[in-house]
Parts: sequence; structure tokens; C-alpha cells
Amino acid sequence: MARKKVTIVGAGNVGATAAHWIASKELADVVLVEIPDKEGVAKGKALDLAESGPVMNFDLKLTGTSSYEDTADSDVVVITAGVPRRKDPVTGKYPSRDELVKTNQKIVASVTQQVAQYSPNSIVVIVSNPLDAMCHVALHESGFPRERVIGQAGALDTARYKTFLAMELGVSVRDIHGIVLGGHGDSMVPLPRHTSVAGIPVRELIDEDKLQAIIERTRKGGGEIVGLLGYSGYYAPAAGTVEMVEAILKDQKRVIPSAVYLQGEYGYNDLFIGVPAVLGASGVERVIEMELNDEEKAMLENSANAVRAVVDVLGYN
Repeated sequence: MARKKVTIVGAGNVGATAAHWIASKELADVVLVEIPDKEGVAKGKALDLAESGPVMNFDLKLTGTSSYEDTADSDVVVITAGVPRRKDPVTGKYPSRDELVKTNQKIVASVTQQVAQYSPNSIVVIVSNPLDAMCHVALHESGFPRERVIGQAGALDTARYKTFLAMELGVSVRDIHGIVLGGHGDSMVPLPRHTSVAGIPVRELIDEDKLQAIIERTRKGGGEIVGLLGYSGYYAPAAGTVEMVEAILKDQKRVIPSAVYLQGEYGYNDLFIGVPAVLGASGVERVIEMELNDEEKAMLENSANAVRAVVDVLGYN
């Protein structure tokens, strides 16, 4: 049986790290794609990773390229391409949110058109920011059904949430069970009511003020990394991405919080929002609708409004 094939568009820190973990798990052959001016980066990282195979005992094909012909018939395509919010070296100003959205819209639209042409049956996982808006771009440009365009958001936020709880409680991250809904970042919706440690409700183990501090730290998790490194984190975003890719390739039916195009679920229509989703060979196989209390519903509505405000900039309506 032929091996699975995963294309990663963007050979930066997140893309290359995702390729690294896909290779180490022997999940699929990997194609790293970059723009022609950066083709050497994609080729170099693919070759460097391939040369680690004899030592780390993985055996698969790794390709670096700028040609989408090399990506043909991919099972999963991960899109990390886009420009970050950088300060202009001349003016010292940051681009506005709308300027950043429009710039990345052009990039993700162009990438998605190529993906749809060469891998029309693929499942697309979006990592590019602003994430929820870029999911809308990929859905619009690909013409794929909603089940095959998924955003990586909740997997990362939930991982950070679990990490901080494990640190505070002095327990293994494996025993922390919880979930984060909504948009990625400041408008995320934590669910401490549904958080437990080996089945023990988290509020029995931690003071409320400490729990709220952990939730706030989770919301600002990306900014904390930027403050320390000077640029965005990539190990955790790549790990969250690979968790989704593995669930799809292996048809694991994993319940992973993902940005999904809702059609009536949770009372929302035509909007990508982070919700618990069953991921398998078909992509999003089911959205799980949780019972939310009034406070949680209000936070989800706030998150949905934040997503809508960015999506409106795209001009698809």
C-alpha cells in the first residue's frame, strides 16, 4: 500500500517543525513548499531532515520544492504561509489588522487555488493567521466541502491550558483533561467546568484565583512566547497541527477542538469557530455540541463577534 502524502506550505519554523514530527512518527511522505525565492530553504530543510533518518530510524520521502506539481495527490495539506505582524523598519509602525488580513488573504488564496488544482481530494488544515479568517479564504477559494477545511486553533490553546495546569498542580500533563473553544487567542473560551485531573474536577484542586490566572496566561500564551523569543512560538503550534494530521491520516476519530465552519451548531451559521470536532479520514466527521451555561455562551458569542469582525474585512459577503 502506498504511503500517505502530506504537503506543508511554508517551510518556516512551524512548517519545518511539523515536517520533523510527521517524519519522526513516520506518518507520511512530506513535501515542503516555499515561494520560488525561498525554494532553497524548502530544499535545504527537507534534505537536512532526510539526513537525520538513518540516525532517528525513520524511512520516508522528504521533498523541498516551489512547484505545486510535486504536491499532487496529497492526502492532507497544511497551510502555514503568510506574513507575521512585523514592525515597518522605516516608519516603526505595525500594519493595521485590516492590512495584515488583506495581505495574507492574497497569499492563502493563491496557495489554496494551487492546492485545489493538484490535490482536489485533500483535507486542508489551516495554520496561517489570522486563523479563523484564513479558514474562510481557503473554503471560498477551494470550493471544498466544509468537512475538508479545518483550522488549527483549539488544539494549541488546549495544549497550553493543560501545560500551565500541570505546572501549577505538579502532576503529569497526561492526567489533565480539558478543552478550549472559540477563536484563537484573547477571545478563546476556557471551560473549567469541564476540566479535570484524572477525573477529579479541577476546582477541587486549585484556588479560583490561580485557575483564572492560568486561563489568562493561556489567552496570552502566544504573546508570552513572542516576548521571550522575539518571534512566535513553533513547537506547540506544530505539535497541535500534527495531532490533527495524525488523527486524519490514521482515521482515529479523535475529539480535537478545531476551527470548523458551523452550519447551525451552537446557534451559528457560515462562521469558523473553535469547537470539539471528531477528526477522521473524512476530515471533520462530527461536531460535538456541548451544554454551555450562560457565562460560557456569552464568552462564545464574544469570540464569534471577534471572528466576524475580521472575516468582514475579506469582502466575501
